[in-house]
Amino acid sequence: MFQGASSLSLDAKGRLSVPTRHRDVLSATASGQLTITKHPDGCLMVFARPEWEKFRERIGSLPMSAQWWKRIFLGNAMDVEIDATGRVLVSPELRAAAGITKEAVLLGMGSYFELWDKATYDAKEAEAMQGGMPDVFKDFAF
Repeated sequence: MFQGASSLSLDAKGRLSVPTRHRDVLSATASGQLTITKHPDGCLMVFARPEWEKFRERIGSLPMSAQWWKRIFLGNAMDVEIDATGRVLVSPELRAAAGITKEAVLLGMGSYFELWDKATYDAKEAEAMQGGMPDVFKDFAF
């Protein structure tokens, strides 16, 4: 289970360094193999390959009425590997789709990560915080 936020900078070639705390787990569970695809909220989803295969199977089994979502998730998926220095290359197409230029935020979301452009994430988080907590949290004790 991945959790926590990391601020990252992409280099000139579009590579990002995977935080050490996640790198070890990803190396052990996925041999450093990841899959990156689009997320409907405007970020990217980053999966360890075994988790991606489960997600891909679920998406692939959706009915024809979800064909465009299949295209979005499966048609934009790119397989990558963590290199010897702990970096992964995020393709220009996926960086453009999420508006990621240099500064990014990597969020652990349980079985996958979200990769956001930092300014976009900060704006969306501030908007969510101002909107108040949704009713689904009414039974949580904070």
